[in-house]
Amino acid sequence: MSLLVTNLGELVTNDPATGVGPLGLLRDAALVVADARVAWVGAAAAAPAADSRLDAAGRAGLPGFVDSHTHLVFAGDRVAEFTARMAGEPYTGGGISRTVAATRAASDAELRAGVGRLCREALRQGSTTIEIKSGYGLSVADEARCLRIAREYTDETTFLGAHVVPSDMDTGDYVALVCGEMLSAAAPYARWIDVFCEPSRDCHAFDAEAARAILTAGAAAGLAPRIHANQLGPGPGVQLAVELGAASADHCTHLDEADIAALAGSSTVATLLPGADFSTRAPYPPARALLDAGATVALATDCNPGSSYTSSMPFCIALAVRELRLTPAEAVWAATAGGARALRRTDVGHLGVGAHADLVLLDAASHSYLAYRPGVPLVSTVIHRGEVT
Repeated sequence: MSLLVTNLGELVTNDPATGVGPLGLLRDAALVVADARVAWVGAAAAAPAADSRLDAAGRAGLPGFVDSHTHLVFAGDRVAEFTARMAGEPYTGGGISRTVAATRAASDAELRAGVGRLCREALRQGSTTIEIKSGYGLSVADEARCLRIAREYTDETTFLGAHVVPSDMDTGDYVALVCGEMLSAAAPYARWIDVFCEPSRDCHAFDAEAARAILTAGAAAGLAPRIHANQLGPGPGVQLAVELGAASADHCTHLDEADIAALAGSSTVATLLPGADFSTRAPYPPARALLDAGATVALATDCNPGSSYTSSMPFCIALAVRELRLTPAEAVWAATAGGARALRRTDVGHLGVGAHADLVLLDAASHSYLAYRPGVPLVSTVIHRGEVT
């Protein structure tokens, strides 16, 4: 069955060959979906017939958001930690251990219900492709369990056994565990491997040497690298990401000129997580400098219970425009095509012929409204893999 979506006042295709500028903008546009893929896109007046028809009534349409960084498999919450932080306590990442304890104690059914709720919440807000990390198990059995559950919801699963070093383990012993038995148990359920790389031991994270060992072991097991880099302060994460050819360096809050130049000269995407900076009252990353240098930038939610409990890509777009000084067009591209680049996907993040039929309709005439009307639920319709949700 085919579907014609017509009377689109504005359509963001992210295909410069199809429309105007980097967003490939079309006016008075239409799109045909067949077999869950984009079969045709162009002017509404020239649209071919289809089995069914959806009238967009002049709304703006854009590709489904690609949220390339989330931590959705967890139990419990950290609202008390958030409240204390808003009263002036600094964020150090130490609260992760509380989520680990709650996650280990939860049943599979409880974890599955939590992931499902957040995925549905994200889909309602336009996220049609989502990455999910482990990292709240930190034992062989629990990391594999978290990834097995995550794989039920997405193919973009990331082994993050190297989230923090458990307080009852020596760093060297834990790195050996992550590189050995834990990796073997997790790899069948993961596409990616990630590590929280920070120079400070205050947050029980991993220095460059440990991070390199973990990512190298992951690569040998067939997992592609990505890195939590330069979140809490200047550090080696970005340079290591570029050295190892990581798909993405995430956070990038504290960068120097060498870090920016390295990202700009590489295929590693700088994935910015403004929801985390907002929630922790941290500085925002130098997004403008990254873009001006020629780096590829993505936006993601970092949805997690401790430092960024939001599943809203529209909120992150609004933050990126207001606080990171992206233009609305740059922010929308980063939340769609940029996220696809961070996942090394060519079938999502755009609406060219052959792409997955993931389309978001806004109760607005332009994509700019996502920043112009922050906090307003503008997503009216989501088409996911060709199905109207």
